[in-house]
Amino acid sequence: MTNKENSYSASSIQVLEGLEPVRKRPGMYIGSTGPQGLHHLIYEVVDNSLDEAIGGYCDHIVVSLLPNNMVKVEDNGRGIPVDIHEKTKKSALETILTTLHAGGKFGGGAYKISGGLHGVGISVVCALSTYLKAEVKKDGGVYVQEYDTSVPRYDVKKIGDTKEHGTSITFSPDITIFKEINFSRKVVLDHLRQQAYLTKGVRIDFYDLRDEENPFEYHFYFEGGVKSYLSYLIGDTKVLNPNPFYVAKEKDGVFVEVAFQYTDEIEPNEESFTNNIFTPEGGMHLTGFRTSLTRLVNDYAKKNGVLKNNDKLTGDDVREGIAVIVSIKIEDPQFEGQTKAKLGNPEARTAVDGVTSEALIDFLDKFAQDTKIIIEKSMLSSKARQAARAARETVLRKGILEGLALPGKLSDCTSKKPEESEIYLVEGESAGGSSRQARNRRFQAILPLRGKILNVERVRIDKMLASAEIKNLVIAMGTAIAEDFNVEKLRYHRIIIMCDADSDGNHIKTLILTLFFRYFKEIIERGYLYVAQPPLYKIQAGKEVRYAYSEGERDEIFKTIKNQKFSIQRYKGLGEMNPEQLWETTMDPERRVLVRVQIEDAKEADKIIDMLMGKEVAPRKRFIQLSAKNVKNLDI
Repeated sequence: MTNKENSYSASSIQVLEGLEPVRKRPGMYIGSTGPQGLHHLIYEVVDNSLDEAIGGYCDHIVVSLLPNNMVKVEDNGRGIPVDIHEKTKKSALETILTTLHAGGKFGGGAYKISGGLHGVGISVVCALSTYLKAEVKKDGGVYVQEYDTSVPRYDVKKIGDTKEHGTSITFSPDITIFKEINFSRKVVLDHLRQQAYLTKGVRIDFYDLRDEENPFEYHFYFEGGVKSYLSYLIGDTKVLNPNPFYVAKEKDGVFVEVAFQYTDEIEPNEESFTNNIFTPEGGMHLTGFRTSLTRLVNDYAKKNGVLKNNDKLTGDDVREGIAVIVSIKIEDPQFEGQTKAKLGNPEARTAVDGVTSEALIDFLDKFAQDTKIIIEKSMLSSKARQAARAARETVLRKGILEGLALPGKLSDCTSKKPEESEIYLVEGESAGGSSRQARNRRFQAILPLRGKILNVERVRIDKMLASAEIKNLVIAMGTAIAEDFNVEKLRYHRIIIMCDADSDGNHIKTLILTLFFRYFKEIIERGYLYVAQPPLYKIQAGKEVRYAYSEGERDEIFKTIKNQKFSIQRYKGLGEMNPEQLWETTMDPERRVLVRVQIEDAKEADKIIDMLMGKEVAPRKRFIQLSAKNVKNLDI
């Protein structure tokens, strides 16, 4: 799918429109001006180098984090053209860097396959950087141009001769756009590792040189491609079928690469890519794979008498516990949104379905034991799904639709307006009693939870709904769950987790957060889930009582009362506070401190929850060993 004889010159560049909108609405182009958007700048520059690698013109990329918020990305590709562009009368390099939708990816013949087909990537980086330097090695010369917020300091100039080729981009993000500039080494490494797996045979070097006394470097090079990435994705999780499925084939102009293997997890782990661009919301390519897998597993199960004619495994059944990577290369990808979260090309679905189906037929016949394991797991999932449906119908739908009473432990508020109502999920009966007395009955409801709720990461939904505590919570919220979930029926627009400030309280908080992440993610996404912050200390000097919510606040209070006699109490439980104290410190909207729960990186959150709350002990043990030295004030 590559053509190394393709010319790449100014005639390859087509200009569509200007650049100024980027600074006015940066979120439209990079998703946000927070950490995600900040790192997206690096990805856009790296994407240009990867496009060269995908085309067969580059096999080495270097990414460096430098002091003073500088980033440098180098490659040994063909080098951005520097000759004069016919339409703009400027160098092609300046045209690309200062004009939105100018690039070699709009039919000029420079690229057949590219991730950055919107053509805004590197110009967006230039627009959102206070400084950018481009250095190009091409046609025997070294050329350079520098920019201040997309304004060139000078015309492109030749500064030397060379036999090398490639492009180097150095930039510094604009502090007026990105309020906090702090590149995460881990975030960048994770992205580069992913790209190295998807671009086999290309070396990617990473250097963190921000701390001159402690430089850091890491190097990626993989020959196995997607198959190697699958092994990394699964990690320590127990694998069920020993032989991974893998296919790499072109169909109707679309190159398809798919690898999958089943684990003993409940949640599927699916990742999809288009021209090396991660599509977190999937799209047509992932749909094509799902359709093929569901159809063929059903066909095989029926052919071998495991399923009766009227029985059918659903897509959720056959994907339970699967780890799968779907990667395609396509000439004209149509993404939904500039951040390329979802692929919309119908031909991608057809190609992936066709390639997967042809290879999967052979796989299911060749590996009979693996096939048996896959079908048995799918059948078990189907039975659990049916049991869960029965549990939902008897426990939830009946309770809600037939008007049965809300949970007896729930002290509801009088308001029926969700937007002004809130519910406290309180650890323990003792704290539940105090919070009932402390609350404002008009808009605050209390639901005490007895002990630690069930860890939903280790059980299916039918077992989960057998838990009285979880059942009470679901009924109290009014949304139902799973297939019946409807966030519009939520009875409270503030759900507040209130636990003791000790290790048990933190564990209970983690269990509740796991429940919401797995089954009520939309509640988190809408900003309805909070964590209360009760004070850690009560400090009394004479008649004056002050509360400290952290060690830092405690120390600041000490400075103001250093010449007075005072007493200090370290709260270890909510039950130690009387109702008046609980109200003024933790429940009064005018004085309380609440932390809204947000999902910044769903993929990373999924991985962490699986590690901390899942069945596998080894990764959790390793995490505890590595993190133990950082633990402070554990149940003082």
